[in-house]
Amino acid sequence: MQTADRLVAQTVRRGGAWLTVLVVTSLGGAVLELSLPYVLGRTVDALISGDPAAGGRAAACIALVLGLVACESLGVWAAGASSAQASAWLRIRIAGQVLKVGPRMTRRFAEGDLVTRLGLNAEEAGRAPEAVVTAAALLLPTAGSIIALALIDPWLALTLVAGLALVGFVVRAFLRDTTTIAGGYQEAQGDIAARLIDALSGARTIAAAGTADAETRRVLAALPRLRAHGLALWRANARAGVRAGLAVPLLEVAVLGIGGLRLASGGLTVGELYAAARYAVLGAGLSAALGHAGRLARARAAAARVSELLAERPVSHGVRSLPAGPGTLEFRGVVLPGRTGAIDVVLPGGSATAVVGRSGAGKSLFAAAAGRLADPVEGTVLLDGVPLPELSREALRRAIGYAPERPVLVGDTVADAIGLGCRPGADAVPAAARAACADGFVRPLPQGYATRLEDAPMSGGERQRIGLARAFAQGERLLVLDDATSSLDTATERQVGAALTGELSGRTRLLVAHRAAIAARADRVIWLEDGRVRAHDHHRVLWRDPDYRAVFQAAPAPEAEGAAG
Repeated sequence: MQTADRLVAQTVRRGGAWLTVLVVTSLGGAVLELSLPYVLGRTVDALISGDPAAGGRAAACIALVLGLVACESLGVWAAGASSAQASAWLRIRIAGQVLKVGPRMTRRFAEGDLVTRLGLNAEEAGRAPEAVVTAAALLLPTAGSIIALALIDPWLALTLVAGLALVGFVVRAFLRDTTTIAGGYQEAQGDIAARLIDALSGARTIAAAGTADAETRRVLAALPRLRAHGLALWRANARAGVRAGLAVPLLEVAVLGIGGLRLASGGLTVGELYAAARYAVLGAGLSAALGHAGRLARARAAAARVSELLAERPVSHGVRSLPAGPGTLEFRGVVLPGRTGAIDVVLPGGSATAVVGRSGAGKSLFAAAAGRLADPVEGTVLLDGVPLPELSREALRRAIGYAPERPVLVGDTVADAIGLGCRPGADAVPAAARAACADGFVRPLPQGYATRLEDAPMSGGERQRIGLARAFAQGERLLVLDDATSSLDTATERQVGAALTGELSGRTRLLVAHRAAIAARADRVIWLEDGRVRAHDHHRVLWRDPDYRAVFQAAPAPEAEGAAG
């Protein structure tokens, strides 16, 4: 838990100006609480003896009470504001970390689990400022009560210290147990969220299959585990509450009993006994730390889950820029993640290369390595002689355009979605859209390219064309298309193919292909098998191999036969 505790400490420091207000009100309230028994005791003695100053002392008591109310009210506001600010800082940090790490983060953590950590867990960890400050503020009345009782009578102070040691053991055990249980509860929450996100993404399939009931049971399969952890939290609270509930009254009775004996022997006045009773209550108020300890335990457990995200190493970038060059892409001794074979291949600048292979051959991993969405386990990928990790982020993303099979459109408008991550000229977005055959359905939209994405419903093929346009607008030297035309009809795919061999032919193109027609139009084909290059040649040459033809799992289309022959 050391990493989690360090994150909790950082979160506490991010409480902002309201954290200072919380500290001041907590300490001020503690000082007023310590002062009140003394003033009340002196007031009682003054009233009994008929001292004329009794009225002034009573007014002082009223002022102290009003001060306590003010500190309590302002402290509640400051606690909420500081926790909100700390949670916001933590969420921004987590979101930035997830985006910097990239696809590796979503491969390790399910999307629903990430949402839970970014939402619920960040909020619980963000309550650490309130829990730490208010718990620490309880130590001041406790310490002050011990000192005050020592000044009144040392035996009373010793009695209080002995009882507080017992209460301290209860609080420590409660913090340890609750941290462990809360971690399990939060993990179950993340599991349910992950299953729910998966179910929502497949809602059409579930509805078509009529398996809603079975899917509901699958989503809620972790509910008994969540319930078990919730009951365990309740039991831990109940056990600690009972122990503290027994210890505190016994402690107060012990202090009052000894104080009564001292009063009978003349060692104490009535006012001092009353003050001692009040200080015993204040000192035993350490038991109120159970509530703060519970919040701190949940914050520590949540911080442990958040720390797992922050421990992931973000993708690092260099500072180099690309020299002038045609966009030559080289794989030098590259071993893809989860594979053992090394890849040594060169894609000449300006060429169109298709990557084919059976399912699981490593085609998407190859494309991800080319676009630096995933780094190889071994070896180096170079663009115009520069290793991709040595390029600055700006140079890398300006040089390479990447289009996945299922693009996610990000931005406010259609133009933002196409021009994302680059600084295109005034005509660059429409030009890229025309090359991707997207201009025809974008212009008739209510506001054309300025139409907001939520007001521009698109089919799967239209979204894919926007994804292609985004890659065309970004990639100045290299275009990586990972099966990015799979949802296009034949006519549109031909038009996009014409653009790739026409106006975009000056860029190096890497095309992950499942259709023989695409491979036939490429300059050369890389045939992958289990992460290794089985062959690298022209499509018409490879077509003579029956194993190569079997990759496409269908009889060749007429156009493929013509190209092959």
